[in-house]
Amino acid sequence: MRFEFVDRNKDVYPIGLMCKVLRISRSGYHDWLTRDYSRRKFAELKLARLIEDVHTSSKGTYGSPRVHRQLNAMGIPSSRSRVERTMRKFGIKAKTKRKYRATTDSKHSLLVAENILDREFHVDASNKVWVGDITAIWTDEGWLYLATLLDLFSRKVVGYKMSDRMTRDLPINALQMAIRRRRPRPGLKHHSDRGSQYASDEYQAVLSAHGMTPSMSRKGNCWDNGVPRIDYQRGAA
Repeated sequence: MRFEFVDRNKDVYPIGLMCKVLRISRSGYHDWLTRDYSRRKFAELKLARLIEDVHTSSKGTYGSPRVHRQLNAMGIPSSRSRVERTMRKFGIKAKTKRKYRATTDSKHSLLVAENILDREFHVDASNKVWVGDITAIWTDEGWLYLATLLDLFSRKVVGYKMSDRMTRDLPINALQMAIRRRRPRPGLKHHSDRGSQYASDEYQAVLSAHGMTPSMSRKGNCWDNGVPRIDYQRGAA
């Protein structure tokens, strides 16, 4: 206990003074430091081996959050930050081979809108054309899905929603956010791919209720959604 007190307060009081007051030798304090370092090093190596076991059993797919949860489930208490720090130090990483996942399901019997945008990506004012898209993002926790709506004039994101499930509600929530934030007038063109999320009756009902005109890309033609980079000299709205 006395050695620990000296170590905790060595930045406040001189080590020699504390050793004298507590009636311990400086050499004894330094021997204790060496033994304590060895204990901490052993504990670190033991944790690293446990982490490696969990990581291997997951076939290398677990990142620090899942490893941390598994260790706690095994009755091995350790903070998430310590697990993350140990994995980084010993080079234990989650595999990231699954870098792509399709987000467009065009094999459905829903009505598909005509491509009225027809690659006219340059617009002269905001809130005239919005472009919707869903992106799959791989993380240590698995796939996340991000639905966004972009104002084609300013290239600003006007609505977004993220979820670990790609449901029809995902783009609807992004659309409703954009409507609340921008309050567009009737006549706005809404362009997207022909996926079931955008072609659904629920999504089309929201568009219709706010006087928006749907536009969808042609089948198998990614260039219909190939919005070019913003011309920054034009400014943003």
